[in-house]
Amino acid sequence: QVQLVESGGGLVQAGASLRLSCAASGRTISSKGMGWFRQAPGREREFVAAITGSGTGTDYADSVKGRFTISRDNAKNTVSLQMNSLKPEDTAVYYCAAAMFGSITRTIRGYFTWGQGTQVTVSS
Repeated sequence: QVQLVESGGGLVQAGASLRLSCAASGRTISSKGMGWFRQAPGREREFVAAITGSGTGTDYADSVKGRFTISRDNAKNTVSLQMNSLKPEDTAVYYCAAAMFGSITRTIRGYFTWGQGTQVTVSS
């Protein structure tokens, strides 16, 4: 069974950058699509970005496209989310998730394992 642990969150000012990391243990995630989701207070969890198992395909929510970059290192069993030009509306708890298959999906039901989340707060 795969366990996921996120790190890298914090408090930053608008315009700053953060890099989130997700470390997997228990089993390799190289065959799994991986995703990042976020949830702000009072709002539903929403899709942010996803990457295929091979790392050759990515998908982004319109709200982060051009500012965020998802990547993976299958040798290290990790996935990262580089977040640039952060905005106050990016404030949320960010979750890493492993998909059931190697393809990309935006739906929460497509992910079978979730991390505990890391808080990102962007001040104006």
